[in-house]
Amino acid sequence: MIDKASCRIRRGGELSFFSKNNNETMQYTHEVEQMCCVKKGCNHGPAPIPQEGAWTAVTKTEEISGLTHGVGWCAPQQGACKLTLNVKNGVIQEALVETIGCSGMTHSAAMASEILPGKTIQEALNTDLVCDAINTAMRELFLQIVYGRTQSAYSEGGLPIGAGLEDLGKGLRSQTGTLYGTLAKGPRYLELAEGYITKLALDEEGEITGYQYVKMGPMMEDIKKGMDANEAVKKHTGSYGRFADAAKYIDPRHE
Repeated sequence: MIDKASCRIRRGGELSFFSKNNNETMQYTHEVEQMCCVKKGCNHGPAPIPQEGAWTAVTKTEEISGLTHGVGWCAPQQGACKLTLNVKNGVIQEALVETIGCSGMTHSAAMASEILPGKTIQEALNTDLVCDAINTAMRELFLQIVYGRTQSAYSEGGLPIGAGLEDLGKGLRSQTGTLYGTLAKGPRYLELAEGYITKLALDEEGEITGYQYVKMGPMMEDIKKGMDANEAVKKHTGSYGRFADAAKYIDPRHE
Protein backbone atom coordinates (compact mmCIF):
# COMPACT_ATOMS: atom_id res chain seq x y z
CA MET A 1 0.00 0.00 0.00
CA ILE A 2 1.27 3.48 -0.88
CA ASP A 3 2.23 5.63 2.09
CA LYS A 4 0.19 8.52 0.79
CA ALA A 5 0.96 10.90 3.63
CA SER A 6 4.72 10.79 3.16
CA CYS A 7 4.57 11.25 -0.61
CA ARG A 8 2.31 14.26 -1.05
CA ILE A 9 3.53 17.25 -3.03
CA ARG A 10 1.02 19.95 -3.83
CA ARG A 11 1.14 21.25 -7.39
CA GLY A 12 -1.67 23.28 -8.85
CA GLY A 13 -4.29 21.74 -6.59
CA GLU A 14 -3.38 18.17 -7.65
CA LEU A 15 -1.63 15.40 -5.79
CA SER A 16 1.81 14.31 -6.90
CA PHE A 17 3.42 11.04 -5.94
CA PHE A 18 7.20 10.73 -6.05
CA SER A 19 8.38 7.25 -7.00
CA LYS A 20 11.60 6.28 -5.27
CA ASN A 21 12.26 3.52 -7.82
CA ASN A 22 12.35 5.48 -11.08
CA ASN A 23 12.58 9.09 -9.87
CA GLU A 24 9.37 10.02 -11.65
CA THR A 25 6.59 12.23 -10.36
CA MET A 26 3.11 10.69 -10.57
CA GLN A 27 0.23 13.13 -11.07
CA TYR A 28 -3.18 12.45 -9.49
CA THR A 29 -6.47 14.20 -10.24
CA HIS A 30 -8.47 15.92 -7.51
CA GLU A 31 -11.05 13.11 -7.52
CA VAL A 32 -8.45 10.42 -6.87
CA GLU A 33 -6.74 12.57 -4.25
CA GLN A 34 -9.97 12.72 -2.23
CA MET A 35 -10.36 8.93 -2.17
CA CYS A 36 -9.52 6.92 0.93
CA CYS A 37 -6.91 4.17 0.72
CA VAL A 38 -8.09 0.59 0.47
CA LYS A 39 -5.38 -2.00 0.94
CA LYS A 40 -4.66 -4.32 -1.95
CA GLY A 41 -5.42 -7.92 -1.05
CA CYS A 42 -4.64 -10.53 -3.69
CA ASN A 43 -1.53 -10.48 -5.84
CA HIS A 44 -1.29 -13.74 -7.74
CA GLY A 45 1.50 -12.70 -10.11
CA PRO A 46 1.77 -13.74 -13.76
CA ALA A 47 0.53 -17.11 -14.94
CA PRO A 48 3.39 -19.44 -15.89
CA ILE A 49 3.97 -20.01 -19.60
CA PRO A 50 5.69 -22.95 -21.33
CA GLN A 51 9.23 -22.09 -22.39
CA GLU A 52 11.79 -24.54 -23.71
CA GLY A 53 10.46 -27.48 -21.69
CA ALA A 54 9.73 -25.56 -18.48
CA TRP A 55 6.88 -23.54 -16.99
CA THR A 56 8.06 -20.01 -16.18
CA ALA A 57 6.31 -17.12 -14.45
CA VAL A 58 7.92 -14.39 -16.51
CA THR A 59 8.36 -10.94 -14.96
CA LYS A 60 11.48 -9.74 -16.79
CA THR A 61 12.63 -9.60 -20.41
CA GLU A 62 15.70 -11.70 -19.71
CA GLU A 63 13.47 -14.58 -18.60
CA ILE A 64 12.02 -15.07 -22.09
CA SER A 65 13.38 -17.67 -24.54
CA GLY A 66 12.08 -19.58 -27.54
CA LEU A 67 12.21 -20.16 -31.28
CA THR A 68 9.15 -19.41 -33.36
CA HIS A 69 7.81 -18.30 -36.75
CA GLY A 70 5.28 -15.71 -37.84
CA VAL A 71 3.88 -14.15 -40.99
CA GLY A 72 3.32 -10.46 -41.75
CA TRP A 73 1.87 -8.42 -44.59
CA CYS A 74 1.96 -4.81 -45.74
CA ALA A 75 -1.05 -2.48 -45.97
CA PRO A 76 -1.65 -2.97 -49.74
CA GLN A 77 -0.98 -6.72 -49.21
CA GLN A 78 1.23 -6.90 -52.27
CA GLY A 79 3.86 -8.86 -50.38
CA ALA A 80 4.32 -11.01 -47.29
CA CYS A 81 7.12 -11.93 -44.89
CA LYS A 82 7.79 -15.07 -42.89
CA LEU A 83 10.00 -14.27 -39.93
CA THR A 84 11.79 -16.81 -37.72
CA LEU A 85 13.43 -15.72 -34.46
CA ASN A 86 15.47 -17.63 -31.91
CA VAL A 87 15.36 -15.76 -28.59
CA LYS A 88 17.64 -16.63 -25.68
CA ASN A 89 17.32 -14.82 -22.34
CA GLY A 90 15.27 -12.04 -23.93
CA VAL A 91 17.76 -11.30 -26.72
CA ILE A 92 17.31 -12.26 -30.38
CA GLN A 93 20.23 -14.51 -31.31
CA GLU A 94 19.06 -15.66 -34.74
CA ALA A 95 16.76 -14.22 -37.40
CA LEU A 96 15.57 -15.72 -40.69
CA VAL A 97 13.68 -13.30 -42.94
CA GLU A 98 11.86 -14.74 -45.97
CA THR A 99 9.79 -12.58 -48.32
CA ILE A 100 7.53 -13.05 -51.31
CA GLY A 101 5.67 -10.90 -53.80
CA CYS A 102 7.56 -7.60 -53.52
CA SER A 103 10.98 -6.81 -54.94
CA GLY A 104 11.63 -3.92 -52.55
CA MET A 105 10.89 -6.11 -49.57
CA THR A 106 13.90 -8.28 -50.34
CA HIS A 107 16.19 -5.32 -49.66
CA SER A 108 14.23 -4.47 -46.52
CA ALA A 109 14.77 -8.05 -45.39
CA ALA A 110 18.51 -7.64 -45.91
CA MET A 111 18.51 -4.72 -43.48
CA ALA A 112 16.21 -6.49 -41.01
CA SER A 113 18.59 -9.46 -40.87
CA GLU A 114 21.26 -7.05 -39.65
CA ILE A 115 18.98 -5.09 -37.33
CA LEU A 116 17.27 -7.89 -35.39
CA PRO A 117 20.09 -10.01 -33.85
CA GLY A 118 21.24 -8.50 -30.56
CA LYS A 119 18.01 -6.68 -29.79
CA THR A 120 15.61 -7.58 -27.00
CA ILE A 121 12.14 -8.54 -28.15
CA GLN A 122 10.79 -5.19 -26.87
CA GLU A 123 13.42 -3.27 -28.81
CA ALA A 124 12.69 -5.28 -31.95
CA LEU A 125 8.95 -4.69 -31.58
CA ASN A 126 9.50 -0.93 -31.52
CA THR A 127 12.24 -0.80 -34.17
CA ASP A 128 11.50 0.18 -37.76
CA LEU A 129 12.31 -2.97 -39.72
CA VAL A 130 12.04 -0.97 -42.98
CA CYS A 131 9.04 -2.86 -44.42
CA ASP A 132 5.52 -3.00 -42.96
CA ALA A 133 5.26 -6.71 -43.73
CA ILE A 134 8.37 -7.40 -41.63
CA ASN A 135 7.11 -5.10 -38.86
CA THR A 136 3.79 -6.97 -38.83
CA ALA A 137 5.58 -10.31 -38.68
CA MET A 138 7.58 -9.02 -35.70
CA ARG A 139 4.33 -8.08 -33.97
CA GLU A 140 2.90 -11.55 -34.52
CA LEU A 141 6.06 -13.19 -33.20
CA PHE A 142 6.09 -10.94 -30.14
CA LEU A 143 2.60 -12.14 -29.22
CA GLN A 144 3.61 -15.78 -29.61
CA ILE A 145 6.76 -15.32 -27.54
CA VAL A 146 5.34 -13.42 -24.58
CA TYR A 147 2.26 -15.68 -24.35
CA GLY A 148 4.31 -18.88 -24.40
CA ARG A 149 3.22 -20.01 -27.84
CA THR A 150 6.65 -20.59 -29.39
CA GLN A 151 7.46 -23.62 -31.54
CA SER A 152 10.03 -24.71 -28.94
CA ALA A 153 7.74 -24.28 -25.92
CA TYR A 154 7.96 -27.98 -25.05
CA SER A 155 11.50 -28.63 -26.30
CA GLU A 156 13.73 -29.08 -23.26
CA GLY A 157 16.56 -26.59 -23.43
CA GLY A 158 15.13 -25.00 -26.56
CA LEU A 159 16.73 -25.15 -29.98
CA PRO A 160 20.36 -24.25 -30.79
CA ILE A 161 21.35 -21.17 -32.73
CA GLY A 162 21.20 -22.19 -36.36
CA ALA A 163 17.94 -24.13 -36.06
CA GLY A 164 16.24 -21.49 -38.19
CA LEU A 165 18.22 -22.60 -41.23
CA GLU A 166 16.64 -26.05 -41.00
CA ASP A 167 13.48 -24.57 -42.52
CA LEU A 168 15.38 -23.97 -45.73
CA GLY A 169 16.55 -27.50 -46.36
CA LYS A 170 19.42 -28.58 -48.61
CA GLY A 171 20.84 -25.73 -50.67
CA LEU A 172 19.48 -23.14 -48.20
CA ARG A 173 16.57 -21.95 -50.33
CA SER A 174 13.14 -20.91 -49.08
CA GLN A 175 10.25 -23.29 -49.64
CA THR A 176 8.28 -21.45 -52.31
CA GLY A 177 5.39 -22.31 -54.57
CA THR A 178 4.60 -20.32 -57.71
CA LEU A 179 1.49 -21.40 -59.55
CA TYR A 180 -0.43 -19.46 -62.20
CA GLY A 181 -3.70 -20.08 -64.00
CA THR A 182 -6.22 -18.43 -66.32
CA LEU A 183 -9.73 -19.44 -67.31
CA ALA A 184 -8.76 -19.23 -70.97
CA LYS A 185 -5.51 -21.23 -70.88
CA GLY A 186 -5.57 -23.22 -67.63
CA PRO A 187 -2.91 -23.77 -64.94
CA ARG A 188 0.86 -23.38 -65.10
CA TYR A 189 3.15 -24.84 -62.44
CA LEU A 190 6.25 -22.64 -62.19
CA GLU A 191 7.95 -23.63 -58.95
CA LEU A 192 7.13 -26.18 -56.26
CA ALA A 193 8.89 -27.65 -53.24
CA GLU A 194 10.90 -29.96 -55.51
CA GLY A 195 12.32 -27.03 -57.46
CA TYR A 196 12.10 -24.94 -60.62
CA ILE A 197 9.57 -26.47 -63.04
CA THR A 198 10.97 -26.91 -66.56
CA LYS A 199 8.26 -29.02 -68.21
CA LEU A 200 4.63 -29.96 -67.62
CA ALA A 201 3.36 -33.38 -68.73
CA LEU A 202 -0.09 -33.48 -70.34
CA ASP A 203 -2.27 -36.47 -71.21
CA GLU A 204 -4.47 -36.91 -74.29
CA GLU A 205 -7.15 -34.74 -72.68
CA GLY A 206 -4.67 -31.93 -72.02
CA GLU A 207 -4.67 -32.39 -68.24
CA ILE A 208 -1.48 -32.19 -66.14
CA THR A 209 -0.20 -35.63 -65.14
CA GLY A 210 3.27 -34.69 -63.88
CA TYR A 211 6.18 -32.31 -64.20
CA GLN A 212 9.92 -32.07 -64.56
CA TYR A 213 11.93 -29.95 -62.15
CA VAL A 214 15.46 -28.79 -61.33
CA LYS A 215 16.65 -28.62 -57.71
CA MET A 216 18.14 -25.13 -57.79
CA GLY A 217 19.93 -25.14 -54.43
CA PRO A 218 21.90 -28.39 -54.84
CA MET A 219 22.58 -27.56 -58.49
CA MET A 220 24.16 -24.22 -57.61
CA GLU A 221 26.23 -25.87 -54.89
CA ASP A 222 27.74 -28.27 -57.44
CA ILE A 223 28.38 -25.47 -59.94
CA LYS A 224 30.21 -23.49 -57.25
CA LYS A 225 32.36 -26.56 -56.59
CA GLY A 226 33.43 -26.62 -60.25
CA MET A 227 30.93 -28.91 -61.94
CA ASP A 228 29.97 -28.00 -65.51
CA ALA A 229 26.61 -26.19 -65.53
CA ASN A 230 25.00 -28.50 -68.09
CA GLU A 231 26.14 -31.54 -66.14
CA ALA A 232 24.81 -30.02 -62.91
CA VAL A 233 21.43 -29.36 -64.50
CA LYS A 234 21.24 -32.96 -65.71
CA LYS A 235 22.29 -34.33 -62.32
CA HIS A 236 19.66 -32.39 -60.40
CA THR A 237 16.76 -32.80 -62.83
CA GLY A 238 13.92 -35.03 -61.66
CA SER A 239 10.27 -35.67 -62.36
CA TYR A 240 7.05 -36.20 -60.46
CA GLY A 241 3.83 -38.03 -61.27
CA ARG A 242 3.23 -39.84 -64.59
CA PHE A 243 5.75 -37.67 -66.39
CA ALA A 244 7.20 -40.41 -68.61
CA ASP A 245 3.77 -41.48 -69.94
CA ALA A 246 2.69 -38.03 -71.15
CA ALA A 247 1.15 -37.46 -74.56
CA LYS A 248 2.64 -33.96 -74.67
CA TYR A 249 5.18 -31.80 -72.85
CA ILE A 250 5.07 -28.01 -72.57
CA ASP A 251 7.30 -25.28 -71.13
CA PRO A 252 4.99 -23.62 -68.55
CA ARG A 253 6.68 -20.24 -69.06
CA HIS A 254 6.45 -20.06 -72.85
CA GLU A 255 3.67 -22.34 -74.03
